[in-house]
Amino acid sequence: MPNANRGNTGFQSNEFEQQYDRPSKSQLKRDMTALQKLGEELVNEPGDRVLRVPMPEDVRDAILACQQIKDHEGRRRQMQYVGKRMRGLEEEEVAVIRKTLDSWRGASKSETAALHALERWRDRLVADDAALTALREKYPQIDMQQVRTMIRNARREQAENKPPKAYREIFQLLKQLQKPDAGQEGSQQEGDTDSDGQDSDDKA
Repeated sequence: MPNANRGNTGFQSNEFEQQYDRPSKSQLKRDMTALQKLGEELVNEPGDRVLRVPMPEDVRDAILACQQIKDHEGRRRQMQYVGKRMRGLEEEEVAVIRKTLDSWRGASKSETAALHALERWRDRLVADDAALTALREKYPQIDMQQVRTMIRNARREQAENKPPKAYREIFQLLKQLQKPDAGQEGSQQEGDTDSDGQDSDDKA
């Protein structure tokens, strides 16, 4: 006689749903590894930055303590402890930490791109006289005589295979021009020059 209680599997479908609600062991391991790496990222950040990251006090203390340990084995054990504290965080707390670190990375990429742009400007100035005209259009406040001298010296350094002192000076000058208050300072300098009745181009 057929068993009325037997189905195709002998189990109710909701029993399977309950079984697969929980994360798999491999997923749990990936999550633990990700939190350990997040803790390592925080340890590698400067201490003053760690102090600005929203997180529980015990986690921050563990991270700051790890930064102070120089002994390899001691640091490894403390790093494991940091990972343990990280795994005790709520999802919302982890999300805030990740968002903070991501914002720093975005700023770092922007800063790096800006520095690369300055390097390209410097190379153009040394290689092509027309670049100086373009630079003056972009930054009317620059001291043309000073820049021309730097360019001549940088070209001489390259030709004679000397240390790139002037080459570095050009970069620092361009970096200074990038600062928000550079235009205001430059305008004051130009005003001082005009009061003497001489323009910087006339001196070159």
